Amino acid sequence: MKMNDESDSFIVEFIQIGTSVKVSAVDPVSGREVSIVGPATATRDYLSRVAVNKLKYVLSKEKS
Repeated sequence: MKMNDESDSFIVEFIQIGTSVKVSAVDPVSGREVSIVGPATATRDYLSRVAVNKLKYVLSKEKS
């Protein structure tokens, strides 16, 4: 699933493991990947937002 947020484009993947979901977000330009784990009852929109925010945070830390 590609997600457009402002001018950024990220790849987001969902893998359900029991009652949890592992969400990975990848920046296709740098290849940086981050993951989060959340409840399977959470919406995909919410989990995507959390994973993309974490990825943006990591990318900003790498630039500084």
